[in-house]
Amino acid sequence: MMSASARIRDRITRFHRAREGAAAVEFALIAAPFFLLIFATLEVALFFLGSTIIENGVNEAARSIRTGQLQQSGQTVEDFRGAICERISSVADCSRIQLDVRTFDSFSSSSMTSPLNADGEIDDTNFTFDPGGGGDVVVVRVFYDWQLMAPGVVSGMTNMSGNKRLISATAVFRNEPFE
Repeated sequence: MMSASARIRDRITRFHRAREGAAAVEFALIAAPFFLLIFATLEVALFFLGSTIIENGVNEAARSIRTGQLQQSGQTVEDFRGAICERISSVADCSRIQLDVRTFDSFSSSSMTSPLNADGEIDDTNFTFDPGGGGDVVVVRVFYDWQLMAPGVVSGMTNMSGNKRLISATAVFRNEPFE
């Protein structure tokens, strides 16, 4: 007959030698951090893709202001918004775009501040649409509140309320002398 301590040693030895289900246990231990890393990578990648497409769309649409095409054809802020939306509709909901187009005397006087208020919302009360004339310095700012898809996964990315991140695309240029 085996003593109690010998039986315990025997069971511990059999437990160490057993290999059935080891892969499942190991996967269970690393699955949560692995999927968290995958979701975080996808979230950041989608954000940067959206940000790049929005910036490119703003730069392309701003060309109509820079060349005077928008001003000479009598287009409005909604026409300009539509030009941006054509270029970014694959990644963005155009109803959430906010525009601020301003004219300045020089590049050095064209400093701008963040449109976010203390509550993490866009304060658009001072936004305007002034594409200027020939030779004017123009700042085109477009803001989009990007909804993060995996709340809590990359919580450091949020800078707005409601698990959102503000994408800001800016184009600063001097209008061509079109007049």
